[in-house]
Amino acid sequence: MDTRTQPSKALNAALMHLLRPLMRLMLRHSMPFGVFEELAKRAYVEAAMNDFAIPGKKPSISRASILTGLTRKDVQRLVSSNDAAREVPEERYNRAARVLTGWIRDPDFLNPNGQPRTLDIDGEAGFATLVRRYSGDVPPRAVLDELLRVGAVVRRADGQLAPVTRAYVPQRGEAEKLDILGADVAGLIDTIDHNLQHGETDPRFQRKVSYRSIAVAHLPAFRKLSSAQAQLLLEKLDRWLAAHDDVGPDDTDVPRAQVGLGIYYMEERLDGAGS
Repeated sequence: MDTRTQPSKALNAALMHLLRPLMRLMLRHSMPFGVFEELAKRAYVEAAMNDFAIPGKKPSISRASILTGLTRKDVQRLVSSNDAAREVPEERYNRAARVLTGWIRDPDFLNPNGQPRTLDIDGEAGFATLVRRYSGDVPPRAVLDELLRVGAVVRRADGQLAPVTRAYVPQRGEAEKLDILGADVAGLIDTIDHNLQHGETDPRFQRKVSYRSIAVAHLPAFRKLSSAQAQLLLEKLDRWLAAHDDVGPDDTDVPRAQVGLGIYYMEERLDGAGS
């Protein structure tokens, strides 16, 4: 057997496994193949131009064409086009997430039982104070509107504000949930790619626990246990990251990186029920 074909076969099998749920999602949202094909071409070209340039040389249309198999005309068209819709609104996400996280862990905003207090918009230790502490000079109203919009916070009848979730995960609005799909899955694939290249010398944490013969009756208990334990771990890591998030916007000479840890629950019915 030609061993050179083994990585290609393994990659093809992995991509088929990965693409199946992605295709299911796209069909559910009525995305025709032509749209996916155009997005795939764009991603190919962006990766070729940004990630595979020859050191010391400016990325070229010709090299991107060779790497991707697309025509130079196609590559030029894709490089010249500007599609802002493909960008994930990371800043909006990060600011709202920091405020919500501060609300559930900062003692100044907790009640005697260690639970997040309901807050007035203004006043001492109110929502505006929370926003200033965790989101800088962003107007409190803008942050509140975002948290209300995604269903992470509710305004009670007495005007007080209360969080209804411990994480910034939109409860409504498919666009925001799809933004998270793009960001989170991309992060996982990037970690896997890094480990394939540098796993022996510079591994990134990548683990999962999975069993294939668990009775369906046990699933509610495991969902509850895994959610509680995962939330505790994420909040502990968040406290460490928040304590080290000390590079200011003017510290342009300080190397910086985006870093984090993602946890997700998975469930697949083996009796044909569910999707």
